[in-house]
Amino acid sequence: MTGALWAAASGIGFGLFQSINRLAVRDMDAYVSTFLQVAVAFVVLCAIALATEDLQPLAHSGAWPLVAFAGAGLVHFLAGWTFLNLSQKRIGAARTSPLLTVTPVFGLALAAVAFGELPSAAALLVVAVIVVGAFVVSSSGPAARPSDARFGLACALMWALSPLLTIEGLDGGLSPLLGVTIGMLASVAAYAVFVPTRSLVRVPRRSLWVKLLAGVLVAFATWSRWIALDDAEVGVVLALNLVSVPIVLFLAPLLSGRALEVVTMRVWAGAALVVAGSLALIAVA
Repeated sequence: MTGALWAAASGIGFGLFQSINRLAVRDMDAYVSTFLQVAVAFVVLCAIALATEDLQPLAHSGAWPLVAFAGAGLVHFLAGWTFLNLSQKRIGAARTSPLLTVTPVFGLALAAVAFGELPSAAALLVVAVIVVGAFVVSSSGPAARPSDARFGLACALMWALSPLLTIEGLDGGLSPLLGVTIGMLASVAAYAVFVPTRSLVRVPRRSLWVKLLAGVLVAFATWSRWIALDDAEVGVVLALNLVSVPIVLFLAPLLSGRALEVVTMRVWAGAALVVAGSLALIAVA
């Protein structure tokens, strides 16, 4: 399977995960939800790694790839997934998903700061389209405010940062599966310090089973994404991951109910602007 197909598979899996995860996060604390998410994903990926991977490269890789993968995990999973769950709990999956596609905009800004790569006039015009789309999405819904977008946009920022560390780790010779497992382990260890055990007891049983399913889905979606990053350009991976947006807009209201997931024509229009702008930005950047 090529990197592009792995990226598309990741986008589909992540769209399914976001839609199902909304069912769980509405009935539990967002931080507990994230801890369960990374814990389940780590168990799944660790089992696959132990069954299929040669672990010898871990002994010869040196410290930097391990540090890079752990750092990528803390940024993408611990920080990014926490912001994702906070956003879903506040504004729902349908309004959160389009905001996550602002990731290329943050990638452009990071390139300007870190490498002095100033965006072209065309790129700045596309960024304006994306910003308008994000504003339309964030201001849609009952009693909506632009500030509601802050958690979704914070997640997008974390996801713009994590590929830089992921690629550093992959350059060290470790496989994507070992890399993502190391990142998950770092996130589980860090989160275990902050989430009290007693908080887990209060999780409704139904929500727990839904969360377990969501954790399995996001584990495979994340693994697919890291494989894609090892075999395709970052822009291609980011572009194909956008397939998750229409999946969430269609599926989330069916699963959670249209009372909780209000997907209006305004939301579809804003999502279309953000997705189209993100694709254009990837093309011109």
